[in-house]
Amino acid sequence: MGEEKQVSIAILGAGGVGRCFLQQCSWIIPQYPNVSLVFLSRSNRSIRVPTWDHVLSLDTWEKDLAASTDPAPSPQELLDWFGTTENEIILVDNTSSQDIAAFYPQFLKDKITVVTPNKKAFSSDLDLWKRIVENAYPYNPDAGFLYHEASVGAGLPIISTLKDLLETGDEVQKIEGVFSGTMSFLFNNFAPVEGKGGKWSDEVSKAKDAGYTEPDPRDDLNGVDVARKLVILARMVGLEIESTSAFPVQSLIPTELESCSSGDEFLERLPAFDDEMEKVKAKAEEKGKVVRFVGSIDVARQAVEVGLKEFDKGHAIAGLKGSDNIISFYTKRYGSNPLIVQGAGAGGEVTAMGVSADLIKAIKDVHGWKKVR
Repeated sequence: MGEEKQVSIAILGAGGVGRCFLQQCSWIIPQYPNVSLVFLSRSNRSIRVPTWDHVLSLDTWEKDLAASTDPAPSPQELLDWFGTTENEIILVDNTSSQDIAAFYPQFLKDKITVVTPNKKAFSSDLDLWKRIVENAYPYNPDAGFLYHEASVGAGLPIISTLKDLLETGDEVQKIEGVFSGTMSFLFNNFAPVEGKGGKWSDEVSKAKDAGYTEPDPRDDLNGVDVARKLVILARMVGLEIESTSAFPVQSLIPTELESCSSGDEFLERLPAFDDEMEKVKAKAEEKGKVVRFVGSIDVARQAVEVGLKEFDKGHAIAGLKGSDNIISFYTKRYGSNPLIVQGAGAGGEVTAMGVSADLIKAIKDVHGWKKVR
């Protein structure tokens, strides 16, 4: 047998999900022979091995990165550096950068395996989506592998479940669910199955304080994050959705507050609009139902929708707890009893777990190595 190649891992993004991922890497990478970390960057700096037979420390990465004066390279500069080794390269992109996402086709074409939770790569321009897919294995048998489980549902097996359904010949008819941990938390507390629930503005403030929203809650309440996830799944089932603006996306931001200069100003003024959401809740309660923020894909009608919908209190979507996501796959095989995936759909640790699980798959696929016992 010839000498086994090294697998070199390059990681983009070291904050939030990236930090949790690096913590998990310190347990994962030592379990596999000939696998090492060779590059790490955040927005304004980077560290890399001086030669390809060196490794970066997973114990001191934070101190080493803080001490570095090397800027983060451009995607092209990174690709050029990858070209100086015969090692197998796995690029883990934990950023939300559109520029990096736009470079995925080139990375894949050059046999760089890509692991990422970056939704922008798969939900923005339709042409970019097609070029990514066409330049990844198995469509291009000489290309790198592509893994993006955590682009939908954090660590939940949404992407892999849908792939399994499609690749085994099932016919997906409809996908529906709560795709946002933020929206789940908000509506489970605002309009619970049992009890009255709190005021809308209070629940939004609580969600922000608990870390479930973006610094500016409008980035969650506009529905775009859910829409991006629906675009990804819709494209996987064969719908050529151009962008998130190609279908109805209901925003929960009052028109008068769209121009607020900050998230703090938005939260200060939001109580004046509580009555509007109370009316929405009361209308559902009159029918013995609750309101939830959901996304749906009707494959036959080629229709994608994101917004508020009423559910019977006994429905699985109505009974969610905390910030759980729930996604129902209605298919020809499963009939009227959908395949349901449910669990925590937000948070750095669970999102990083989805990325870490993809990394393990990538390590095994690029060289077929087994874990050290």
